[in-house]
Amino acid sequence: MSKTIVYKQKVEFGDCDPARIVWFPNYFRWIDAASRNFFVQCGVPPWHETEKTLGVLGTPIVDTHARFINTASYGDVLDIHVTITEWRTKSFVTQYQIRRGGDLIMECDEVRIFAAHRAAVGDPQPGIRAVPIPPSIRSLCE
Repeated sequence: MSKTIVYKQKVEFGDCDPARIVWFPNYFRWIDAASRNFFVQCGVPPWHETEKTLGVLGTPIVDTHARFINTASYGDVLDIHVTITEWRTKSFVTQYQIRRGGDLIMECDEVRIFAAHRAAVGDPQPGIRAVPIPPSIRSLCE
């Protein structure tokens, strides 16, 4: 297990559908921001810096599962609790709990990889590939 970092998100009018309920893709946008915030709060440098120093350009999603429990609307302030629940060789599992006060709004689990450009690891194919998690990053997040 890692630290738990809480990211605050205020729901704006434009985040909602005509029924004044948060439009579900916005949760994934906020989760992505909360994921990056987790690493920043743990002391991990920006990805453009880790790309230069470690070859890691970011942590793209390879799998996600979400469960919507309650609704949220504009004016609500949501707390997005972020915890890495499992570290693997090249990937990790992150759990998100989105809360409004004591009410659970949504739960989500994601699997993300640590990625590098294929050329940076000697692979002539275009694109990115998973690389081992740098111990320096993992130690900051535990």
